[in-house]
Amino acid sequence: MERGRFIVFEGIDGAGKTTHIALLAEYLRGQGRRVAVTAEPTDGETGKMLRRALSGAIPSTPCELAALFVLDRIRHNTAPDGIEALLSAGVDVICDRYYYSTLAYQGSETDLSWVTEMNLACPAIRRPDLCVFLDLTPEESLVRIAARGEAREIYETREKLAAVRSKFLQVFDLLQARDRIAIVSAAGSIPETQALIREAIGG
Repeated sequence: MERGRFIVFEGIDGAGKTTHIALLAEYLRGQGRRVAVTAEPTDGETGKMLRRALSGAIPSTPCELAALFVLDRIRHNTAPDGIEALLSAGVDVICDRYYYSTLAYQGSETDLSWVTEMNLACPAIRRPDLCVFLDLTPEESLVRIAARGEAREIYETREKLAAVRSKFLQVFDLLQARDRIAIVSAAGSIPETQALIREAIGG
């Protein structure tokens, strides 16, 4: 059986990950492929704790957040219905955020080498076949976040978005020899951006 492909989407908030993941999943299914869409934090117990921490409901240090993400990611990979099981069954897995986010967000507030080592050296955390980074300026990100009318998370300020975008680019420089990463402009229309994504995955 052909193994599934593991594709991760990253980007600062407002870049359009949810929209483009749904469009790509529909496109791949139209090609006859089986597709599972997932996200981090997960819906498991560790993921629920992380969501509360990210909303500010549970005060947490960057080190605590980084460690919680690793625990959640291990479970995400190894659960009976997790990433590894799906890929082995020939299902393409598209994930909204993965270890790149942990390196960029928590890595910008604590020791990046420590966060990197925890994630990349863990044998239970799978390396994606492709990471698609939807690139957007912090200014455009804030416009899109405001248009959603939702409560902001702790990282949704211009200064923090700019710092995280810069850290993402630093992370990609660090991992470019190890991971396959496509930086795609998300500034255009949805069809324009989706066309760039399909080109990046080879379809």
